[in-house]
Amino acid sequence: MVGERKPKAVIVGGSIGGVSSALALNLAGWEVVVIEKTNAPPTGSPTGAGLGLDPLSQRIIQSWLPQPELLQHATLPLTIDQNLATDSEKKVYWTLTRDEDFNFRAAHWADLHGILYKALPPNVFLWGYLFVDFHISDDKASVTVKVKVLKTGEIIEIVGDLLVAADGCLSSIRQKYLPDFKLRYSGYCAWRGVLDFSNTENSETIMGIRKACPDLGKCLYFDLGSGTHSVFYELLNKKFNWIWYINQPEPQVKGTSVTMKVNSDMIQKMHQEAKNVWNPELVKVMKETKDPFINLIFDSDPLEKIFWDNVVLVGDAAHPTTPHCLRSTNMSILDAAVLGKCVEKWGAEKLQSALEEYQCTRLPVTSKQVLHARRLGRIKQGLSIPDREPFNPKSAQPEDYQELLQRNTPFFGHVPMQLLDSTSSSI
Repeated sequence: MVGERKPKAVIVGGSIGGVSSALALNLAGWEVVVIEKTNAPPTGSPTGAGLGLDPLSQRIIQSWLPQPELLQHATLPLTIDQNLATDSEKKVYWTLTRDEDFNFRAAHWADLHGILYKALPPNVFLWGYLFVDFHISDDKASVTVKVKVLKTGEIIEIVGDLLVAADGCLSSIRQKYLPDFKLRYSGYCAWRGVLDFSNTENSETIMGIRKACPDLGKCLYFDLGSGTHSVFYELLNKKFNWIWYINQPEPQVKGTSVTMKVNSDMIQKMHQEAKNVWNPELVKVMKETKDPFINLIFDSDPLEKIFWDNVVLVGDAAHPTTPHCLRSTNMSILDAAVLGKCVEKWGAEKLQSALEEYQCTRLPVTSKQVLHARRLGRIKQGLSIPDREPFNPKSAQPEDYQELLQRNTPFFGHVPMQLLDSTSSSI
């Protein structure tokens, strides 16, 4: 403790990385405040899309919840990782790989955020507050964060012992320390959407996709065409999550988001192109999805540092990644858990030692996972890779298929996290 008071962490960004950091630091005995520019919690809203939780993340989340069973109730199993190949001309598909011991769980972003947020004490989040700037005290003992109250326009200052940057892959806090940092465009974008079929459960579209994909509700489907691939799986409460990756030149990023607004003409064109690539059942799901959107896919080469003084990066701010190994959310949760254990172990008086251990624990893991996700994305999109020919699902050999499996991700089955032994034992 700092004197007789609790040490205080100011967390910028209230997505999964921010709310997870708040939980982990609160359990470590810290006072926490989360700065979030949106006006209200997303609970019950259609905000966001689907994600997959690995076994370690599941255990960590359950250790944070007053009722651990809430996680099971808010998710569906993903016990199968399956890669299919599609022949667009003949409209036939066949199985490349099938791993029936996957043990992930599928969640809707808003559902996961909701159960994490409700586990926090009240008044931790400052909704409708925009991060403006920060400065470190001369003695490096405190950090002052300047924020704008969006409702009134008032500028206020919040003083803490630690600033946690959970402000995403376009992190403005990271940019202050790395002014020349730029994200790396992957070479492709993704159309994505969530179809709510709660009122159309017995429709031709839903019956058709269940027949085409009989393991929905427990399977993560990857479908590989020539120079493209898609992802499809079921979420709780009668929803399907789909993603379609398309190779294209880098679009212009506007504002501070890597999602792109689309108009009806763009959606119509996407529907027409989908008919030329995917099976009719998936195309019907895409057509019936309201408000699909485009994700611009970026990552970055691994950073050499993820903390400076009493400022630390977590989640996508620390390691922007492509989504192909389902790492973004999982890395955010693990970052938060390790950060919490480190500051608990060392105490606020030795914050530098805590942040050093956090960095030494997480950087070797996240760096390898980011680079592996980059490689896997390029394989599935049929893009060039220095040590192999571009992958073509029509002509690939069985030995090539093995690279598609999620379990090839570095540290897939064992993450070196001695601090979390009580939570993670072995996966």
